[in-house]
Amino acid sequence: MPESATLLDPRDRLIVALDLPDVAAAERLVARIGDAATFYKIGYRLAYAGGLDFAARLAREGKKTFLDLKLHDIGNTVEEGVRSASALGATFLTVHAYPQTMRAAVRGRGAGLKILAVTVLTSYDDADAAEAGYALPVADLVARRAEQAAEIGIDGIVCSAAEAGAVRERIGPSRLIVTPGIRPAGAEAGDQKRVMTPGQARAAGIDHVVVGRPITGAEDPRTVAQAIVAEMA
Repeated sequence: MPESATLLDPRDRLIVALDLPDVAAAERLVARIGDAATFYKIGYRLAYAGGLDFAARLAREGKKTFLDLKLHDIGNTVEEGVRSASALGATFLTVHAYPQTMRAAVRGRGAGLKILAVTVLTSYDDADAAEAGYALPVADLVARRAEQAAEIGIDGIVCSAAEAGAVRERIGPSRLIVTPGIRPAGAEAGDQKRVMTPGQARAAGIDHVVVGRPITGAEDPRTVAQAIVAEMA
């Protein structure tokens, strides 16, 4: 059973994406959400604007943090980067699902940090993959990379909810599936091309969902977060 299936707090299933311009904006949003959420994602935009220090502070305050940095470089660079991320107290860290990168990430992983492999970005469809030079359709490419990740010892997979079933077959029951591109019913899809609602994602066996703009752009982000958690429950 995935680790998150045993979580006592259902709020841990929701990861709020802090895709915001600066730490002050992130602090205001976290304060507005209050105890309705416990888990926050920090990606490139905020990371390069002081977000890494903010992530460490959130961790010290008892929040869970997801560093969505999608590392991909020579092995030694990835390994040392992962080691540094571990020191920040992060819960999740993403790397691209290339075998050499994943092996290096596993070597650098510290206690408490889980490495997630990004198979194919949820903003990609088959046409995008073909344009990038991949011969496989997205579903097959995701399945292959998920299988390699499991063999290497990666803790979980980031993929679209549409591929969750196939991914679960390849990574087994003990690894996590984390899904971006989640949109509550009625919300705009934005630039995501492969989306599901929180309830559909949970029914598909997703462990954690990542939700950004439907929460960060809401008039009442706390209420939206509460509704998503309730829908997944």
